[in-house]
Amino acid sequence: MDNRQKILECALALFAERGYDAIGVQEIVENAGVTKPTLYHYFGSKRGLLEALLDRYYEEFDHLLVAAASYRGDLPLTLRRIAEVYFRYALDHPTYYRLQLSLGFAPQQSEAFQVVSGKNERQFSLVENVFAAAVRDHGNMRGRQRVYAMTFIGVLNACIVLAFNGYVHLDDRLLERVVHQFEHGIYS
Repeated sequence: MDNRQKILECALALFAERGYDAIGVQEIVENAGVTKPTLYHYFGSKRGLLEALLDRYYEEFDHLLVAAASYRGDLPLTLRRIAEVYFRYALDHPTYYRLQLSLGFAPQQSEAFQVVSGKNERQFSLVENVFAAAVRDHGNMRGRQRVYAMTFIGVLNACIVLAFNGYVHLDDRLLERVVHQFEHGIYS
C-alpha cells in the first residue's frame, strides 16, 4: 500500500472513531507511519485530506444515487432503488458512512461542515428532484418535494444509524417496510 493510501485509511478510521476536530495531523501521520511533509505533499492540509477522503467515497455513492434516482413514472420503484443505494453503501462502507453522517452534524461554520455540505446538498437535490418529477403523476405532492426529500433521507439515515448501533439489520425486509410506510404518508 502506498503512503497516500495509508494516510487516507488512517485518517478515515481516526475521523470516524473520534471526530474530525478531535484528530490532529501528528496523530494521523504517526498512525500511518509517515511524516508530516508526506501528508502535506499529498493533501496540502488536514482539510485537503478530508476533501480527498470524501471525494474518494462520494464519487462512487453519487454515481449509484444518480442511477437510482432516475424517475421513470414509477415512484415506488424509484424510492426502493434509492433506499437500496443508501443501505448497500452504508453496509459496504460503514466507517466512511459513519464519518459522513457525523460531519453533517458539525457546527455550520466548522471546516468539517463546509467540506461535506456540498456533497450533502447534492444528495438532497437528487432525491428532491425525484419528488418534483413525480408531481406530474401524483399532483397531491405539489409543493411538498423538499419535505419529502428531507424526511425520506432522514428515515434512511436513521435506519442506518440504528443498524450501526445494533438495533436493526439493514436487510430487504427492513427496506421494504420503511419504503412502504413512507409511501403511505406521501400519497395521502
